[in-house]
Amino acid sequence: MKKAIFPGTFDPFTLGHLDILNRSTLIFDEIIIGIGINGDKRTMFNIDQRIEMIESIIKDNPKVSVQSYDGLTIDFCKKVGANFIVRGVRNTGDFEFEKAIARTNRMLSEIETIFLLTSAKSSFISSSIVRELISNNGKYNKLVPKSISKILSDNHPK
Repeated sequence: MKKAIFPGTFDPFTLGHLDILNRSTLIFDEIIIGIGINGDKRTMFNIDQRIEMIESIIKDNPKVSVQSYDGLTIDFCKKVGANFIVRGVRNTGDFEFEKAIARTNRMLSEIETIFLLTSAKSSFISSSIVRELISNNGKYNKLVPKSISKILSDNHPK
C-alpha cells in the first residue's frame, strides 16, 4: 500500500492545495494531510479551525485524512508508516526551496518526495494571498473550496 503525507500549514487550504490533493489520490492508496505545527510561524487560523476546514472537503473521501503534527515531517511519516511526501510546486522558486528539503529528507530517511506541478488555473494561488484578501475584506471565495468559503464567510464577510 502506498501511503503519502501531504504536509503544510494550510492557513487556509486553497484550491491549489485541493488540486494537488485530488491528483495525489490518483497515485497513492492513502494520503494524510499533515498540518505542521510551527511555533515560530504566525497563523490566521488555529489548528482546530484548519482541521475543520480541511475535514469539510475530505469527509467523503475514504483515502484521505487530516492530522496535526509537531516536529520533523520525516518523523511524522515514520510514525504513521508513510514512505512518500507530496509537495506542490508552482514555480522555479518553489522547486529550488522544495528540492533542498527533499534532498535533506532523503539523506536522513528512506522517504521519497514526489513533486506535482500545480495546474495553470491554480498556480497563482497561495494561502498568503487568501489571508491578505480575508484581512482586507477582499473576494477570496474563488480561491478556496466552496465548503471552506462557507466556513470563512461565517466569520469573514467577502
